Amino acid sequence: MKSKLFYPKRIILPVIVVVLSITGCDSGPIQETGASATGHTAPTDITNRINKEVLEQRPFSNREDFENARRGLIAQDPDLIVQGQNNKAIWNMPEYAFIDEDGKNAPASVNPSLWRQASLNNIHGLFKVTDGLYQVRGYDLANMSIIESDTGWILVDPLTSRETASKAFLFAQEHLGKKPLKAIVFTHSHIDHFGGVQGVLQHLSEEETRELRIIAPEGFEEEATSENIIAGPAMTRRAIYMYGKRLDRDERGHVGTGLGKGPAFGNFGFAQPTQLVSKTGSELTVDGVQMIFQIVSGSEAPSEFTFYLPEFKAFCGAELVSRNMHNLYTLRGAKVRDARIWSAFIDEARNQFSDADIYFASHHWPLWGQDKIQDFLIKQRDTYKFIHDQSVRLMNRGFTPNEIADSLKLPATLNEDFHNQGYYGTLSHNSKAVYQHYMGWFTANPAKLDPLPETEAAERYVEMMGGADSILEKAQGNFDAAADMNTSEGKKTYRWLAELLNHVVFAQPNNEQATALLAKVYDQLGYQAESAPWRNFYLTGAYELRHGGPTEGIKPVAMKDVLLNTPVSLFFDSMAVRLKADDAEGESMSIKVTFTDLNESYLLTLDNSVLHNRRTDSDTPADATLKLTQPLFVDILIGEAGLKDMLFSDEISFEGSKLDLLRFFSMLDKPEGKFNIVTP
Repeated sequence: MKSKLFYPKRIILPVIVVVLSITGCDSGPIQETGASATGHTAPTDITNRINKEVLEQRPFSNREDFENARRGLIAQDPDLIVQGQNNKAIWNMPEYAFIDEDGKNAPASVNPSLWRQASLNNIHGLFKVTDGLYQVRGYDLANMSIIESDTGWILVDPLTSRETASKAFLFAQEHLGKKPLKAIVFTHSHIDHFGGVQGVLQHLSEEETRELRIIAPEGFEEEATSENIIAGPAMTRRAIYMYGKRLDRDERGHVGTGLGKGPAFGNFGFAQPTQLVSKTGSELTVDGVQMIFQIVSGSEAPSEFTFYLPEFKAFCGAELVSRNMHNLYTLRGAKVRDARIWSAFIDEARNQFSDADIYFASHHWPLWGQDKIQDFLIKQRDTYKFIHDQSVRLMNRGFTPNEIADSLKLPATLNEDFHNQGYYGTLSHNSKAVYQHYMGWFTANPAKLDPLPETEAAERYVEMMGGADSILEKAQGNFDAAADMNTSEGKKTYRWLAELLNHVVFAQPNNEQATALLAKVYDQLGYQAESAPWRNFYLTGAYELRHGGPTEGIKPVAMKDVLLNTPVSLFFDSMAVRLKADDAEGESMSIKVTFTDLNESYLLTLDNSVLHNRRTDSDTPADATLKLTQPLFVDILIGEAGLKDMLFSDEISFEGSKLDLLRFFSMLDKPEGKFNIVTP
C-alpha cells in the first residue's frame, strides 16, 4: 500500500514542561540531582524474607535475556559519563557499577527481580542487531537505532538531550564509520525519542541538513505538547519521585527505572518533521530501505507508530511493547491509556509482521527468532487484555479500585516471563487505571463523595484515636512485631502503617517521631518493590521526610531552544490555568500582545475570573497593548528578562496603562514545582 503522508505547514513544539512526556517514557526538566540519601535504614528481617521468596517465584536460572542484551556488542565505553552545562554529569553509567554484571547478587534492600532488570539495563554500548542494523543502548533512557541505507544511515529516536544524543551519535560514527545521515525517524511523541535531535544535527553538513528527511506519526507535533502543557509543574514535581532524582545511586537508593536507567536531563530540542505518516500499511522507501508502518496512536503514546523492515525481516516495536509491563497510568500523572486498544494493536502487529525474525524497540534489548517473537507479542497482548477484562469484570461486580488491585493476579502462563513483570507499570496501578478510564475517581460510596481535605481529616483521625503518642506507641509495636509475622502479613502491616502514620504526619508535620517511623516504613516498602517507580516513590518519600523538599524547582532555561520555536498561542493557554481567581474577581480587562517578528496578535480577555485568548487583528482595540519580539517574550518566560524592567525599556512598545498591565500579570500564579508531597 502506498503511503499517505502529510506535510505540516507550521511548527507546533513542546513547551517548558513537555520533557515530562517521556515515558512511556515519562520525565521532567528537573535540575537537582544526586542529593545524599543518608538516613535510609537497613532492611528488616521481614523485608529480607519477602525478597528471598521472590527468588522462588521467578525463573532466575533462565539467562536468555542476558545473552540477548550482550549479543552483537561492537564497542563499549566503560567510563561513560556525559557532561552538561557547568561540567555537571547528566549521564553517569559508572554510578551503577555497584550492580553486579549477572544480576544474581541482589542485596536485601532490593527486590531480586528488579535487581536483575537493573543489571540488564546496565549493559550498554554499540550493538549489531543484524547486518545493516545497529543500536546504541545505555546512553539515555531510550535506545538510538541506526539502519544502513543505500548511501548512508537512517537514525531512529535520537534520545532525550542534545548532550547524550551527540555522544551516542559520535560513538556510533567512531566504530561504524562516517556516512551521510539520510533520515531521522521519531517513533512517538515522548521527548526521550526526539529531544536530543539537535545533538545529532549539529554534526551534519549543510547539504545533509538540507536533504534530511524527518519522519513521524500524524499528530506528532501537537501531541508532543498536549499531555503536559497545562499540568506541567505538578507533573514535574511528581517526576522527582518517579525517577528517584534525589536518591543516591546505591543499593539503598536508585537502581534504575525498569524501562532503563533513567532520563538524561540536559538541553532539549526539536526538529520539524518533513513527513507525517497517517495510516497503517503506509510504505516509504528511504534511501533504498523499504519501511512499512503501523499507526498505534492511543497505546503507549497519543501519537506513535511501529514499522517493519522487510529487507531485514525486522520489526521495530517502538514502545508498543517493551521488556517489562508498561504503564496504563504513569505515576508522575498523565491521562490514562486504553488497555483494550493497546492489546489490539499488539495483535495487529503480530499478524501484520508475522514473518519477523528480529524484534528491536525504543527500549531494552532485541529478540531473535519468529517463534520467540510471536510468543513475546502474544503474552504482551494478553497481559494488557487480561488487566482490562478482569478489572472491568470486577468493577461491574461492584469492586472498588483498591479491592481490584489487591485481588487481581496474573495467570501463571502470563506471570512466568520476566518481560511481563511490573518493573515500570504494575498490575496494581494499571488495574486502577482501567477503573479510572471507565468510572473516574468516584467509587459511588457516599462517604467518598465529599471527604474532608487530608490535613483536617488527619487531625480528626489522630484525635479520635487517642492522640499522636498513643498511635505512635501502637505503630512502633506493629513495626517491631512484623519481624515475627509471615511475609504476607508482614507486608500488609507495612502498608497499613504507611496509611496510619501518614495521618499523624499530616496532623502534626513537626512530630519527629512520626516522620522518622513513617520514613522507616517507606524504606521497607521501597526495598520490597519490584517496580522501580514504586521503589523510587517510597524511597524519595522517606528521603523528604528526613531532609525536606527540594530547594529548586523547574529550570526552564534548558528548554530555551525549544521555546524559541514554540507557537506563542500555547503559552497563553497555560497562562489561563495560572490565573488566581480570588485576585481576579470583579476584574474586567483586555490585553493585546503583538509579536512584531511573527506578525501575529493575540487578544487576552479577563472576565468572571476566567482568562480567554484568541488570535486577532493588529488593530483590534484593547485596554493595553504590548508589542515585542518572540525571543524577548521567551526571555521573560524563562526569567532571563524581568517583565517590570522590560516595560520601561525601548525593546517593548506599549500602549495604555502600565500599572494595569502589571496588575494583570500580578494575578498570575507562579508555580515552581516545589510543593510538599509527604507532608502537608
